[in-house]
Amino acid sequence: MILAGAAVVDITPPAGLAMSGFAARTLPASGTHDPLTVRALAVGDTAIAVADVIGLHHEMSKRIRRRSMLPDERVIVAALHNHGGPVSMIRRLGADADPAYLAHLEEACVRAIDEAVARQCPARLEVGLGVDPDIARNRRHSGGPLDRSLPLLRVVGEDGTVIALMTGYACHPVVLGADNTLWTADYPHYVRAALEEAHPGAIAVFLTGCVGDANTGHSAHASMSLTPKPERSFAAAERIGRAIAAAAIRATPAPLGEHVDAAAAEVALRFEPREQEKPETLVAQWRRQLNQADPLSATLLNYWIAWAETVAGRDMRPLPARVTVLDWGGLPVIGLPGEIFASTALSIREAFGPKPLFIAGFAEDNPGYIPPREEYAFGGYEVDEAHRYYGQPATFAPGGAEALAAAAISLLPKR
Repeated sequence: MILAGAAVVDITPPAGLAMSGFAARTLPASGTHDPLTVRALAVGDTAIAVADVIGLHHEMSKRIRRRSMLPDERVIVAALHNHGGPVSMIRRLGADADPAYLAHLEEACVRAIDEAVARQCPARLEVGLGVDPDIARNRRHSGGPLDRSLPLLRVVGEDGTVIALMTGYACHPVVLGADNTLWTADYPHYVRAALEEAHPGAIAVFLTGCVGDANTGHSAHASMSLTPKPERSFAAAERIGRAIAAAAIRATPAPLGEHVDAAAAEVALRFEPREQEKPETLVAQWRRQLNQADPLSATLLNYWIAWAETVAGRDMRPLPARVTVLDWGGLPVIGLPGEIFASTALSIREAFGPKPLFIAGFAEDNPGYIPPREEYAFGGYEVDEAHRYYGQPATFAPGGAEALAAAAISLLPKR
């Protein structure tokens, strides 16, 4: 047996706060559809916590790890990356964060980890691979790579009761579009609800995988619209979430060992400008376009202008990025920062072999998209534009994704 425990802490903001995730959405939240939470799972002296927000700034994640009762190098703090949550990072994604809410979010993450540790009891760990639910689509290339893995971890108490479940899937939590103004965890809410319905009393944790180029089939630019679409509704999110949960539950569990360990490494992510023009030239160009732009296009152009005037090329020092690997009885749980593409995840899985492995994107930090080398030739929002919305001085240089993967592979359990 091993010591394990789980906890849930509510982080639902009040209506009226700014929402994060879509440049086209300028209205604040009008209410709550489903509660936002921090969910933590502690195994031995390690833990992972996942907050229902679009991202966490590395400065906050570092404070959370250091404030928790566990050694900070043995904790992963990740974001769900739902686009129906509040502004959760300073100086990123075009809107000002509410300081009081950021303090509440940080406190809730620490509390979730500590409560999970306090609730630990003897348990055994079981893991299996669910069937591919065939939900995710590569949004950049028709038929492009996808991480189809669907692991399911079960934490089972001495009496046979399931204490907690953890699953993960690589599909952007953007079933709901920019027209939605209700707080929501998107389809992962329904994944967790279905798992908890199948095991009453258990706490379900969902890890959003490497989703930088994966969603349910629409392009990134398709979200520059406030027009409601039936395929981007709560009904669709429920159908998708429950289908993923049903596929995960079909996993055949196998017992894990009792050894628990953790390791971390740091990778320096360099920047490399994609824009050929000087910032002042871009500002003049975008201001001319404003004269004939529709309201939604004008919103995006104003974001770009603000970026060029205040951020572009100003601090090109490499960004330190943390990679963490927890070893739960031979099961790796990997935390990678930012929006990682499917091919990066697949390279890590290939190195580990056919056994189950969890990868949590948006762990410790969400500084933006980190594309693999082969994607730079194709450009597009994720390569050419997203760094402006994320408040970065430039696109991350080629090689960053490969360096993160190499770091994760070097930390994988050797047993």
